[in-house]
Amino acid sequence: MSPYLGQPTTRARRIIRTRWTTPTRLTIRTRLALLNATVFFVGCAALLALVWTSAREIIGRNGATVMAVAAKPVNSAQSEPAITAAPTEPAAGLGASSAARFAAFEQDVLEELLGRCLLLLVVIGFLSLLASWWVAKRGLSRIGLVTAAARDIGDRNLHARLDLVGPADEAKELADTFDAMLDRLERSFAEQRRFTGHASHELRTPLTVQRAALEIPLAQGRIPDDLLPDVRRALNATHRSERLIAALLALAKGESGVLVPAAVDLAEEARTAIAEVLDEARETEVTVDTRLSPAPVWGDPSLLGQLVGNLVTNAVRHNERDGSVHIATGPTGGGGAFVEVTNTGARVDASDLPTLYEPFRRGSGRRKGAGLGLSVVRAVTVTHQGTLTTEANPAGGLTVRVELPAERA
Repeated sequence: MSPYLGQPTTRARRIIRTRWTTPTRLTIRTRLALLNATVFFVGCAALLALVWTSAREIIGRNGATVMAVAAKPVNSAQSEPAITAAPTEPAAGLGASSAARFAAFEQDVLEELLGRCLLLLVVIGFLSLLASWWVAKRGLSRIGLVTAAARDIGDRNLHARLDLVGPADEAKELADTFDAMLDRLERSFAEQRRFTGHASHELRTPLTVQRAALEIPLAQGRIPDDLLPDVRRALNATHRSERLIAALLALAKGESGVLVPAAVDLAEEARTAIAEVLDEARETEVTVDTRLSPAPVWGDPSLLGQLVGNLVTNAVRHNERDGSVHIATGPTGGGGAFVEVTNTGARVDASDLPTLYEPFRRGSGRRKGAGLGLSVVRAVTVTHQGTLTTEANPAGGLTVRVELPAERA
């Protein structure tokens, strides 16, 4: 204890906090069942102990009367006044043999009563444990529904709600509170996405004016030679800003879930993406190999084009010199279609794969792009209710596969 005001020391407070916050292996259901069964068991044990003690006291107090009745002749009516006159005489007054017989009788009765009490206590304890377990399970089953629904709801399906039905108890109050929290989160996410989309859209106009102001005098040769490097750096920065804004717009649109569906062939989108990145592939001597089969799906053409374009561009850009890229499209067994892109490059740890889809995540040693390519791919895939799988190739590089349903559910 601390010498001041009897307060515990820092070490003592740390020990107390650790003891109270140490997680237990028992579930709430088990603890409730054990607690209820223990209380019921202790109560029954106390009641049976009281019954056994009372029986012993009653037998001992009325021993003389019992033995007098046992010693009375069956047809003798003259001894009846003696029985009623002294019902509480000690058993010793009846003689040594009568006292011995009474002691044996008392022991037999109490032993049999004790055995029955113990047996009854075990049976009642077991039944109380089963009943407590069943009651706790019934009481916490709705909490389990809340837990399962909360585990499935994320930032991609904030529109889902628990909508728990049943009596207005603590579980219903918890579910309604969780639904209210989801309402607030959904509004917050929607406002954030709208802000990102509006801000990106508003920034496109000044950047376009800035790019034109740099390109026109540069094309007309009106820039002094000593300013040409600075103007080209400014123009390159403007191009990077425009690409970043385009990626932010695609990400905001992909996460919004607002689609303009139409028939889209992923194979055609792959051909378009390859044509746009072919010059960059030639500069880095990256070989592009394709196996494109018709892959019709139903979705937003601009978003799906952005998805395929980002996959192809990332595969070429984040590669090694003299590397290779393999692009495949085709139908899936469930009536949908897939696009799969495999590239060579640096080795990627399996533990780093989830982080590649975080916004502005370029990965180790990757400086090209804004780090939004795979984030857009994930957002578009989730919006179209598809599946996205990523594998690290043993020799280096990634294999990214996107499967989309034929129609959005």
